[in-house]
Amino acid sequence: MMLEEVKKNYGKLKLYINGEWVESTSDQIYEDVNPATGEVIGTFPSATDAEVTSAIESAQNAMEKWRTVPLRDKARYLFDLRGKFEEHCDKLSRILVQDHGRTIGEARGTIRRCIENIETACSALLLKTKGEYVPELAKGVDQTLYWEPRGVFLIITPNNIPMHAWSSYVPYALASGCPVIVSPSKNDPICLEAIFRVVDEVDGFPSGLMNLVYGGRNINDKILEHPAIKGFGFIGSSYVGLKLFAKAGKLGKEGSVNGNGKNHVVLMPDTDIDLAVNGLLRGCYGMAGQRCLGSDNIVIIGDIYEKFKAKFIEASGKMKLGYGLDESTEIGPLVSERGMQKVLDFIDKGIQEGASLLLDGRNPKVEGLENGFFVGPTILENVTPDMTIGRIESFGPVANLMRAKSLDEALDWINNKDNYGHSACVFTSNGSHARRFTKEADVGNVGINVPVPQPYAFFPLGSKNDSALGTAKSRIDSLRLFLDQKTVTERW
Repeated sequence: MMLEEVKKNYGKLKLYINGEWVESTSDQIYEDVNPATGEVIGTFPSATDAEVTSAIESAQNAMEKWRTVPLRDKARYLFDLRGKFEEHCDKLSRILVQDHGRTIGEARGTIRRCIENIETACSALLLKTKGEYVPELAKGVDQTLYWEPRGVFLIITPNNIPMHAWSSYVPYALASGCPVIVSPSKNDPICLEAIFRVVDEVDGFPSGLMNLVYGGRNINDKILEHPAIKGFGFIGSSYVGLKLFAKAGKLGKEGSVNGNGKNHVVLMPDTDIDLAVNGLLRGCYGMAGQRCLGSDNIVIIGDIYEKFKAKFIEASGKMKLGYGLDESTEIGPLVSERGMQKVLDFIDKGIQEGASLLLDGRNPKVEGLENGFFVGPTILENVTPDMTIGRIESFGPVANLMRAKSLDEALDWINNKDNYGHSACVFTSNGSHARRFTKEADVGNVGINVPVPQPYAFFPLGSKNDSALGTAKSRIDSLRLFLDQKTVTERW
């Protein structure tokens, strides 16, 4: 069944500053494109310096108001926001499909993740921000630890998980007492505009607590340089994240970065092959491969290689490409034409390096969507860890088949790639293999018989090495980004 688009065109997007929708005076206007159709579905401005300053000042003012809001009322506002997400779940899901390109099932899952993050932030507000107290620490001396909000933060959302990334930081910032300036990717800003429309329906939030501006890297630099901004949260490329992190360091500010990865899935000789095949269809092709916990490298050990390969090729070749609002679609388009071209270049590079093409997803024919940014499931074999395609992520629906002699060799490949540390998974029926893999894989997120080790909101995204920068991870762990400590020592 084909679902209806929420709107055919969303017009020129407005900024959201101090609780009001603001028509930007900027003459820099960009287009937002539906990646399934290639059609423009809206335009958006690059905020002016004055508009950026206005957003920051409104956030500063909101922080003082938010400080005086009783704890129970803050929790109620967050739960009201959760209720609005529930109310608009279907609408938000369809907008995400239209603006980003994922399937409707994936979009619904994203909104559930957003709701989980809001729930967790509310729980954290009640349980994690209350501090500690020790009476009679010494004779007549008491000591108290207070958690205090640091200040206003910049939150930058990426093109692959625009709504999920918002929820991975913003609800926790609010629970911590920190107002935010949100700067979305230029590829799918309508997703964030839709979220702020939902936010705007919640009665009681102080004006200026959440602000939305557009513009990309230049705007982000201007915001981060402002003295009132205490730090940033970012999910995106390691290259951009490192630049932001270095800039924040020079300015004496805080930062949390979730960057690139190169994730492996290891199939042991005792793997349940059907379980692995079904899981890897999602692990390799889910969200058209545009996920930081997705996998390119499938490492097979033992004599199951040919059997797995045959089943995986057959299942991959049957997956349906199309517009995500068609509920039968299994793979949507890449989020942008540039992203599609990067994936095509990745495949070409693999062939040039000596990989063999088992399933070619380049230039698929998707009837009625000839201008969409589609790449179908693609499988390469004879891939080695020293190849470019064995070391960098495709960020597309591409699977590399690699053969390892042993678990030792597979772990060596995982731990000696270009210092990434997002995730690694193993399929096995042997608890000893699973236990060893968990302990020795130098990554932050481990999967056992699951293809995508996605933590729930009340766990941090545990990425490490060059896949993450800063001591605070996203989701519940971002409280460490937004909260500062104050100790009080008293003698009476």
